[in-house]
Amino acid sequence: MTLSGKCILVVDDDPDLLQLVRILLARINLNVVTVEHARLAGQQLESGLRPDLLILDLMMPDISGMEFLAVIRGQPAYDEMPVLVLSALVDPDQIRDALNGGADRYLTKPYIAHNLVTVVQEMLKAGRR
Repeated sequence: MTLSGKCILVVDDDPDLLQLVRILLARINLNVVTVEHARLAGQQLESGLRPDLLILDLMMPDISGMEFLAVIRGQPAYDEMPVLVLSALVDPDQIRDALNGGADRYLTKPYIAHNLVTVVQEMLKAGRR
């Protein structure tokens, strides 16, 4: 299965991180849509964007990543969409809450570029667990 052309939606309030993730994933021929707020991500989804993977930060100013994750997982249209949390939160309870809340994988910031690319490739091949 080729991953070329798959769409990734990245939600993070750090524009530098969004740029870096866009560059890393574009190198493996993925289409990357980046937004700086969960509210904007919701608008993208409502306008018809159907990403193959969502990469989500937890600490954001308008709607937290956990709140957005709950909204996504509450909608059957997104049941098959895998979610990767990419967060600076390293507390085991927060990681567990994210995984129990519907995230499929969790990576902590800072991350190693190769690890992010590898996890994204694995998740796109495997789909939701």
